[in-house]
Amino acid sequence: MLELRPNCESCNTDLAVDSQDVLICSFECTFCLACSEQILNFICPNCGGELVKRPLRPSNKLEKYPASTLRVFNPNLKNH
Repeated sequence: MLELRPNCESCNTDLAVDSQDVLICSFECTFCLACSEQILNFICPNCGGELVKRPLRPSNKLEKYPASTLRVFNPNLKNH
């Protein structure tokens, strides 16, 4: 099950669980749309994989399967 991480790993912007502007790689590295487009060219800087739109978890499943609260932030990615 996807973690649904709460922030962009590059700029640390908060990412709502229901946001359409969140991208992930196959390892669940998580980035906002702006960083994915403007800095990373839709390639994960950690694994080299493709960044794709994170799927939305149905709201009726969020209570039983909540989003992660673990923040992953790597400010060095801004200069990637």
